[in-house]
Amino acid sequence: MYLEIVSPEATLFSGEVTSVTVPGINGEFQMLNNHAPIVSILKEGHVKVDGNNIQLEKEVEAKFTKSDKGFWLAINSGTLEMKDNKLIILAD
Repeated sequence: MYLEIVSPEATLFSGEVTSVTVPGINGEFQMLNNHAPIVSILKEGHVKVDGNNIQLEKEVEAKFTKSDKGFWLAINSGTLEMKDNKLIILAD
Protein backbone atom coordinates (compact mmCIF):
# COMPACT_ATOMS: atom_id res chain seq x y z
CA MET A 1 0.00 0.00 0.00
CA TYR A 2 1.07 3.57 -0.53
CA LEU A 3 1.65 5.81 2.51
CA GLU A 4 2.00 9.57 2.68
CA ILE A 5 2.79 11.34 5.97
CA VAL A 6 2.31 15.10 5.82
CA SER A 7 3.05 17.68 8.54
CA PRO A 8 2.32 21.42 8.46
CA GLU A 9 5.95 22.01 7.46
CA ALA A 10 6.55 19.35 4.79
CA THR A 11 5.82 15.91 3.41
CA LEU A 12 7.73 13.65 5.80
CA PHE A 13 7.37 10.39 3.91
CA SER A 14 5.82 8.98 0.77
CA GLY A 15 6.28 5.46 -0.53
CA GLU A 16 5.24 1.81 -0.50
CA VAL A 17 4.91 0.09 2.90
CA THR A 18 3.60 -3.25 4.21
CA SER A 19 1.87 -2.11 7.41
CA VAL A 20 1.15 1.00 9.47
CA THR A 21 0.18 1.10 13.16
CA VAL A 22 -1.34 4.32 14.53
CA PRO A 23 -2.55 5.69 17.89
CA GLY A 24 -6.29 6.11 17.27
CA ILE A 25 -8.45 7.95 19.79
CA ASN A 26 -10.11 4.64 20.74
CA GLY A 27 -6.85 2.70 20.84
CA GLU A 28 -3.98 1.62 18.64
CA PHE A 29 -4.82 -0.11 15.36
CA GLN A 30 -2.99 -1.45 12.33
CA MET A 31 -3.66 -1.22 8.61
CA LEU A 32 -2.39 -3.72 6.06
CA ASN A 33 -2.63 -3.97 2.29
CA ASN A 34 -6.24 -3.72 0.99
CA HIS A 35 -7.62 -2.42 4.30
CA ALA A 36 -11.24 -1.22 4.20
CA PRO A 37 -11.71 2.53 3.73
CA ILE A 38 -11.41 4.43 7.00
CA VAL A 39 -11.12 7.97 8.37
CA SER A 40 -9.83 8.39 11.92
CA ILE A 41 -8.57 10.97 14.38
CA LEU A 42 -5.17 10.25 15.93
CA LYS A 43 -3.98 11.09 19.42
CA GLU A 44 -0.49 11.58 20.83
CA GLY A 45 1.70 8.55 20.30
CA HIS A 46 3.79 6.85 17.64
CA VAL A 47 3.09 5.95 14.02
CA LYS A 48 4.90 2.67 13.29
CA VAL A 49 5.67 1.97 9.63
CA ASP A 50 6.97 -1.39 8.39
CA GLY A 51 8.18 -2.23 4.93
CA ASN A 52 11.04 -3.40 2.77
CA ASN A 53 13.77 -0.97 1.72
CA ILE A 54 12.13 2.13 3.19
CA GLN A 55 14.15 5.22 2.36
CA LEU A 56 13.80 8.45 4.34
CA GLU A 57 14.78 11.84 2.97
CA LYS A 58 17.85 13.30 4.70
CA GLU A 59 16.01 16.55 5.55
CA VAL A 60 13.44 14.72 7.74
CA GLU A 61 15.42 11.66 8.86
CA ALA A 62 16.03 13.15 12.35
CA LYS A 63 12.26 13.15 13.06
CA PHE A 64 12.13 9.33 12.81
CA THR A 65 13.40 6.46 14.94
CA LYS A 66 14.49 3.47 12.87
CA SER A 67 13.41 -0.07 13.74
CA ASP A 68 14.35 -3.44 12.23
CA LYS A 69 11.85 -3.31 9.36
CA GLY A 70 10.82 0.32 9.24
CA PHE A 71 10.55 3.37 11.46
CA TRP A 72 8.60 5.15 14.22
CA LEU A 73 7.37 8.74 14.15
CA ALA A 74 6.21 10.53 17.31
CA ILE A 75 3.08 12.67 16.79
CA ASN A 76 0.99 14.95 19.00
CA SER A 77 -2.23 14.48 17.02
CA GLY A 78 -3.48 13.99 13.50
CA THR A 79 -5.98 12.49 11.12
CA LEU A 80 -5.79 9.71 8.58
CA GLU A 81 -7.67 8.53 5.54
CA MET A 82 -7.31 5.09 3.97
CA LYS A 83 -8.95 4.61 0.57
CA ASP A 84 -8.09 2.51 -2.49
CA ASN A 85 -4.89 1.19 -0.85
CA LYS A 86 -3.56 4.71 -0.26
CA LEU A 87 -3.10 5.95 3.30
CA ILE A 88 -2.64 9.65 4.01
CA ILE A 89 -1.68 10.77 7.53
CA LEU A 90 -1.87 14.46 8.42
CA ALA A 91 0.35 14.62 11.50
CA ASP A 92 1.10 17.38 13.96
